[in-house]
Amino acid sequence: MPWYDDPVTQRIALSHRDFLAQEQGTIFKQWGGKTPICLVFPNTYHVGMSNLGFQLLYRILNSLPDVVCERAFLPEQREWQEYVRSSTPLLSLESNKPLSQFQIIAFSIPFENDFPHVLSILQLAKIPYKALERDPRAPLIVVGGAACTLNPEPLAPFVDLFFIGEGEEGVIDFLEAFQDACQESKEDFLEAASRIEGIYCPALYEPSYGEGGFIKEFAPLVGAAPQRVRRRWVKDPGLIPSGSAILTPLTEFKEMFLMEVNRGCPRRCRFCAVRAIYLPFRNRGIDTLIQEADLGLQRGRRIGLVGSALGDHPGFNELCAHIVGCKGEIAISSIRADAVTEERAELLAASRHRTVTMAPEAGTERLREVVAKGLRDEEIFCAVEALAAHGIRDLKLYFIIGLPTETWDDIEGIATLVKRIRHHMGKGGRSLGAITLSIAPFIPKAWTPFQWHPFENVKILKKKILAIKKGAARIPRCRVLHELPKWGYVQTLLSMGDRRVAEILLRVHEANGDWGSALKNSYINPDFWVYREKRADEVFPWAFIDHGIKKEDLWKEYKEAVG
Repeated sequence: MPWYDDPVTQRIALSHRDFLAQEQGTIFKQWGGKTPICLVFPNTYHVGMSNLGFQLLYRILNSLPDVVCERAFLPEQREWQEYVRSSTPLLSLESNKPLSQFQIIAFSIPFENDFPHVLSILQLAKIPYKALERDPRAPLIVVGGAACTLNPEPLAPFVDLFFIGEGEEGVIDFLEAFQDACQESKEDFLEAASRIEGIYCPALYEPSYGEGGFIKEFAPLVGAAPQRVRRRWVKDPGLIPSGSAILTPLTEFKEMFLMEVNRGCPRRCRFCAVRAIYLPFRNRGIDTLIQEADLGLQRGRRIGLVGSALGDHPGFNELCAHIVGCKGEIAISSIRADAVTEERAELLAASRHRTVTMAPEAGTERLREVVAKGLRDEEIFCAVEALAAHGIRDLKLYFIIGLPTETWDDIEGIATLVKRIRHHMGKGGRSLGAITLSIAPFIPKAWTPFQWHPFENVKILKKKILAIKKGAARIPRCRVLHELPKWGYVQTLLSMGDRRVAEILLRVHEANGDWGSALKNSYINPDFWVYREKRADEVFPWAFIDHGIKKEDLWKEYKEAVG
């Protein structure tokens, strides 16, 4: 029986039809004479369709007349079991074609935690995990996204080609080369593609290791491959689309039209990788943003503004006022406390915001100075009072624990700061709203001054979380949410690791996602990347990438921070 006549496949197709029926803006194209690309988000539909970068790439690829781009996602547990039990290959959403029938499978990966899902999807697609084990006729496996722009090496053995940086323009250059190379071997094509700015082909490079397992050298195997891969970036984001391609109620944002306001961040927080990935900071033009907002308002009332530094756009108030004036509602994921003004608080309240998220990051001004957050307690209190005065009384506050130079005074300072915030919320006899503390462990990131710093010991992080919970218990209407330290350990491994970590990923996959078992039985010691402070002259796994940032400048900033 052919796969498309199988009852299980028919049930999966019906499930896909239910997803599509609730979408606005889905793009359907005929395959004839076009390059078929399956754009894959290595997480569920709910998560993937909440990601604006994924949607923008879908929109751009389908704007090309000689390309047909469909989507695929990690199946939910029940659908996953159906795929495995029936040995059905993973199917695309739009046409229910097996992924193996596409010429290119393109993964968009914003977060390291989704690295293991790449292997799960290759398994379901019945494609060999490692690039060297695939038939030349197999689809080209391409990966892009923020996580791989920082450090692609843990996935290197599984991937044919990475996009380093912003891919909106690079993908067009890549596709031209791909279509011109139809008669070439895969090896010849990869060598030619490696000369395109922003493209990294891991098979063309090889690391060598010295004593103690340290990387001694990372060099190209062929003369045509560049010594360093320059990160690609879009000089004028206003020339590319900024808004959602598809609206659906089956996401976190419930039919909200998302649009990018700016890219990058002018701040210099030492723990944050945005400064490297999206350097330099760029604002979209206000006229272009208003036009995009008007398109979004034609499709619904809710406009989600996306950017790491929304309050730093000079036209932010004008854009918000325009949307509110058109009887729309604005939504923001978070805003810096020092960017909250009376006018902005009023605009957020007019958009029915009842909760606002801010990120003090640390409980004391001392530690905020170490990490270059640049935020004083008084600025936080002024923001809280402005929001409360306009009826926004519920707050979500993000804190990071395990930061360099952190002491127990800094941990206790979180509860002290929140108590003072609670006091300012209730000034003038206002009713008290709810406060949610979201606690995450510090994850060292490539291309930041803190890339040399180790991850905090898991046992110590657990004690710090308990101390924060104890302090928060004495604050009315305050609850604590936190990430599990063990997952912070895993994320650090994937953030800091080199190609040898790929073998750990394979073991995790074979153990059905059981990280504890995989790490315990691995011949590779993950603590090497997680718990060790790095040497000043260490060759990092990502040293071959050129982000336009000097390593010695980052080291100098690190030493200034930690003393």
